[in-house]
Amino acid sequence: MQETFKTVLTSWFFWGFVLGFTFCVLSAIAHWKTKGELKRLKGHLSDKLEIEAEKLAEMKGKLDALKQENENLRMKVNSGRAQNDSAALERELELYARAEKAMVLNAPGFAPAWEKAKEGALAEIESEESGKSLPRRLFKRFFSRGGSSVEVEVVDALPVDSANKKA
Repeated sequence: MQETFKTVLTSWFFWGFVLGFTFCVLSAIAHWKTKGELKRLKGHLSDKLEIEAEKLAEMKGKLDALKQENENLRMKVNSGRAQNDSAALERELELYARAEKAMVLNAPGFAPAWEKAKEGALAEIESEESGKSLPRRLFKRFFSRGGSSVEVEVVDALPVDSANKKA
């Protein structure tokens, strides 16, 4: 038996087999370590993706909320502008009414001329509103948006007022 054992230990095949088996075992150990590392990294990746998905959903929610808030603020600003515009127009109308009253009381020749000018302007506005004025009818056809006649009168009166301010 000793003789067979000695021949086996001196055989090249035996040492090649032992060396190959050792490499095979080391390779299997490295494979199991790599497999474990891969499983760990996949776990980290899935955790990271879940966290990023939650954060992305949260950011989208915040973005939608901010867009809604922005739209609400824009609407408030626009309505505030409209209110400021109407308040400015009312203030300007009050200013003209007070100035007219002061001129009627203080200027002796102003009252009859002013009343005649107001009657002429009123007749002109009434003819425009009834559609007898050609430019007014064309303007209504092309640019009619269903606005009230008061708005149109104010818009028509603005260029005249601005011309009076320049003069």
